[in-house]
Amino acid sequence: MRKTPEIFLDTSVIIAAVMSPTGGARLLFHLAQAGTVKLLVGSGVLKEAEEVIRRKAPELLGLLAQLLDEAGIEISKPPTAAQQKKAKSLLSYSPDANVLAQAMAAKSDWLVSHDKKHFVGNPGLDDLPFRLGTPGDVIAWLREYLSI
Repeated sequence: MRKTPEIFLDTSVIIAAVMSPTGGARLLFHLAQAGTVKLLVGSGVLKEAEEVIRRKAPELLGLLAQLLDEAGIEISKPPTAAQQKKAKSLLSYSPDANVLAQAMAAKSDWLVSHDKKHFVGNPGLDDLPFRLGTPGDVIAWLREYLSI
């Protein structure tokens, strides 16, 4: 039996899922609801996503709660001091280093983000124990993974 892929979401992906019903981010939530993938977030990521929605589109807070619930989002354990130190050595931008440390603690298969400045395509992150990409990258990978 094949392992259910575990996908750690960056704040940008959660926001995109709430804001766009047809994008790849929302599709990941539907796939989690169907049991095809398992979605993980860190408590800091979840807090940041809620703050952004509250500030930019407070009328969507209910949808955020609904999506998180229906997808069975799991909150990962907090990062260790060593994971935080490692993340800060890889990313100088502190907020993203915190997200990276949370992803390390989650021990997921993927870290999914829309952040092409610090995460996606960053060669300094090539040696992480998980893949890093956009929702589209994960969906393309899932098509291959599930067709084998």
